[in-house]
Amino acid sequence: MNLTRPSTSSSSADAPGLLYAGFNQDFGCFAAGLDSGFRIFNCDPLKEKMRKDFDDGGVSIVEMLFRCNYLALVGGGKNPKFPPNKVIIWDDSKSKGIAGLEFRSEVKNVKLRRDRIVVVLSNKVFVYMFSAQPQKLHTFETIDNDKGLVALSSSQNHAILAFPGRQKGHIQIVDLNTFHTTTAVTRNNAYTYPTNSSSFSSFPHHRRSSSFGSSSFGSNNDLQVPSILERRQSVSNNSSGSTTVMTTNISIIPAHTGKLSCLSVNADGSKCASASEKGTLIRVFDTATGKLLNELRRGVDRAEIYSIAFNHDSTRLCVSSDKGTVHIFNLDAILGNGVNHSPNNGAAYYGEVVVNNTIPSPSGNRQSSLSFMKDLLPKYFSSEWSFAHFKVMADCRCICGFGQERNSVIVICADGSFYKYTFDPRKGGECVREDYENFLRSQDD
Repeated sequence: MNLTRPSTSSSSADAPGLLYAGFNQDFGCFAAGLDSGFRIFNCDPLKEKMRKDFDDGGVSIVEMLFRCNYLALVGGGKNPKFPPNKVIIWDDSKSKGIAGLEFRSEVKNVKLRRDRIVVVLSNKVFVYMFSAQPQKLHTFETIDNDKGLVALSSSQNHAILAFPGRQKGHIQIVDLNTFHTTTAVTRNNAYTYPTNSSSFSSFPHHRRSSSFGSSSFGSNNDLQVPSILERRQSVSNNSSGSTTVMTTNISIIPAHTGKLSCLSVNADGSKCASASEKGTLIRVFDTATGKLLNELRRGVDRAEIYSIAFNHDSTRLCVSSDKGTVHIFNLDAILGNGVNHSPNNGAAYYGEVVVNNTIPSPSGNRQSSLSFMKDLLPKYFSSEWSFAHFKVMADCRCICGFGQERNSVIVICADGSFYKYTFDPRKGGECVREDYENFLRSQDD
């Protein structure tokens, strides 16, 4: 959540000096970028684990790599600590930057894996090998992407990258472990030989940072459109007279008719969830086939989706938006067995439009009691609504993720507020607030 980026939902309630807030890969920690440095917090229990203060500027992106000592930083605010067009790889064990990647335009987002660095500009996505001297592996073009939309799987064995396509509403899916290289030697008698490299394994030794805490603080429908497969090349020349051509297969999923607004992948990269600028539907796709797995309805009114997150076993999804309500959806039909809930005891909650009565779907999500007539009625009547929900008090941008405790959701907001809610996995309905704090104020007091 880059708070320096313009948004229709920017609020006067935003905490002064807070430029960024974002979870790490397992939602056990989150980072805050400030106009005077950055901080790292443990989620449950909420506790500040590390802070770095700068006298000469702010940080607008703080990308963590689980709980290890490496961070990716980008300067921002009125007085940026680093140029906004440069990514600094920060080693907290040395308390300094150890590498930098400079670009011709402003960096919109950064994602890290143990073996990859992904950098997003307004119209391009760059992929680097994570090493002492990062090597550029590939460049992809996108449609205008001022939000810096990108999603990267965190599983050690699966490296799936998702980002906007070159057409509105399209998603590009790339398996970063399936790059293939062909080297053409042009010196003397030219000849070529192929090398198939399914992965690049050279990356730095990541140390668990004592500053970030230890393991005691948390562990690690209708649109059945097949994906389009493309093969793209990246060419590089070197001083030895050889040319290396790298190719990879790209799956293109036509996910929405409108422009993408939010994007997420699960830990192993097998599922990708997205929402458009309209913000009424969340669609979940199989990244291998492009098949639509779930179509979930947040509401009927237009909304800006702030975040989408899968739980640890990819059976649930949580969604936050400018309506202030966080929705929790089931993705697995098995979870719906025995579910019999009536949210708010049958009463409507904010943003809900009641259509007759609602009944549980096979997954346990709510749907109209007229859904059996879906072939005759408008698509709305076959929609699946969230099975659990809650509304935060903050009138500002918020992001959510599933907590380390089972059946819990963590929310962090632009006003500095932190929430923890729990939900009944069988009854659903209104969630129970377990914790509320201001993570900036409480740590300063």
